[in-house]
Amino acid sequence: MTDAVRLLPKLNANRRTILLSTWGLFTGLALLLINAGVYSTLVGIRAELKNLPTIVSGGITTAYYAGFLLGSWYTLRALKQVGHIRVYAALASLLSASVLITGVYDSPLVWIIMRSSTGFCFAGLYVVAESWLNGLATNTFRGRLLAMYNVVTIGAYGAGQLLVFNFDARTLTGFAFAAVISSLAVIPVVMSEQAATPAVENHTHITLRELAKIVPTGAGTILLVGLAHGGMLGMAVIYATREGLGVGRVGILIAAIQLGGMALTWPISSASDDIDRRIIGVLSSLAVIVMGLLMLTQTPSSWVTTALLFAIGGFSFPLYAVGGAYTNDWVSPEQMGAAASQLVTLYGFGAMIGPLVAAPFLDIIGTQGFAWSIISLHALILLFLIYRIRAWHAPVTTKHWDDVSFHGRAFFIPATIVSLGVNRRDPKLKN
Repeated sequence: MTDAVRLLPKLNANRRTILLSTWGLFTGLALLLINAGVYSTLVGIRAELKNLPTIVSGGITTAYYAGFLLGSWYTLRALKQVGHIRVYAALASLLSASVLITGVYDSPLVWIIMRSSTGFCFAGLYVVAESWLNGLATNTFRGRLLAMYNVVTIGAYGAGQLLVFNFDARTLTGFAFAAVISSLAVIPVVMSEQAATPAVENHTHITLRELAKIVPTGAGTILLVGLAHGGMLGMAVIYATREGLGVGRVGILIAAIQLGGMALTWPISSASDDIDRRIIGVLSSLAVIVMGLLMLTQTPSSWVTTALLFAIGGFSFPLYAVGGAYTNDWVSPEQMGAAASQLVTLYGFGAMIGPLVAAPFLDIIGTQGFAWSIISLHALILLFLIYRIRAWHAPVTTKHWDDVSFHGRAFFIPATIVSLGVNRRDPKLKN
């Protein structure tokens, strides 16, 4: 009997323990992301119906990520003082109030302030969730656990966007519905008897500079992924609305991006537990670029465009889980809480700039500028990861072939081609 076979019962028992400890968190996050899907889509549509300039609409999205930066910085301090569950409950309550205020006032200034507040809340909630999960996971299961986290958040966000069919963006009803959902999200976390959070008193502070020095690949990847996602999500509603699509059709188009991420996050993140995570990132970025080029041949109202956006989301959203898992592979357990906060900060900073970078594409090129912005921003991720593979050598597979999962084997041939195609230098111990 091999060591892997002997360890299997223990590994499965650990996974069951982790799932029992986190089901309340996953349920609460699902409700919060339904709130986010409804809210963000209604705000984007409302801004377009008000005929705001593109730069102002992009500014509303930028305000969200400005709050995001502040929230990621504040939450780690709050975690040390009162713990995961209380911070989660406080942020969910503030989120509910912010969403409701947005619906009450028909003012771009109020929308900007409230979007900043919701960004603060979601950044904090992500830090809580990722600190919680990384504190419980091991390297052999981290990619899969973060994939489950991404599947829940992305899928729920997409489901929320589909619900906008039922609401008029100019009225309070949709915003009130989202606020109620946010309030309900507190219940499963605070009432779960099995909820077990990792200790936070032993977390070691780590600055962005220190994180970038320890894991330059992870820090750089998360920053660029934030830039790409901010540009894509910030401009998607504007792209669809300017083509004259109805509210329901806009919701479907945007939801396709999220649901694609939900569909492919698990297999891609699972493969990254077995294959060099950087190579998985290269292949995913390349797939997004190809889908973006195909999108240039279609009209926004075409169902082929919806399918292509599904594929783009499917290959793009796992990049965050892959970059996050790679980072946590290289930091100590005491640094994981601080690393989670800094990763959210990096993602938020990139996502804050993303809409401002993508907006000129639409203004100069027209609606096809949306596809070109997706292509360009993911090309930056592709080039960065190729550079990092060249700078630091690692085996294509991280496990013995007999232990490689089905998803890892599916990626093995293209990963090997990438490995052979990139001229890698000697190890320099800079990850």
